[in-house]
Parts: sequence; C-alpha cells; structure tokens
Amino acid sequence: MRFHDVIVVGGGRAGMRAAIEAAAGGIDVALLSKVHPLRSHSGAAQGGINA
Repeated sequence: MRFHDVIVVGGGRAGMRAAIEAAAGGIDVALLSKVHPLRSHSGAAQGGINA
C-alpha cells in the first residue's frame, strides 16, 4: 500500500498546478484523473481560458 501526504483529484489545469506546487514544496503528492492529463477539459479547451 502506498501513502501520500496529499491526493489531488482532477488532472485539469488547477489540479495539475496544485500538484506541481505541492511537490515543489517537498510534499509527496498523488494526482488522480479519470483521463490522461492532455485530454482534460482544460487541455482540450478550443477557445482558450478566460480569467
């Protein structure tokens, strides 16, 4: 059995960024996504992302 400090659910833009930042801080992170990260809704957005 594997143990992690943080589990991020969702491999879209926000989930991926959260996992990267946590890992950069030395936290053991698992990222769960139902699809490959390149197929996430954020990655497949045709019209871009407005913020």
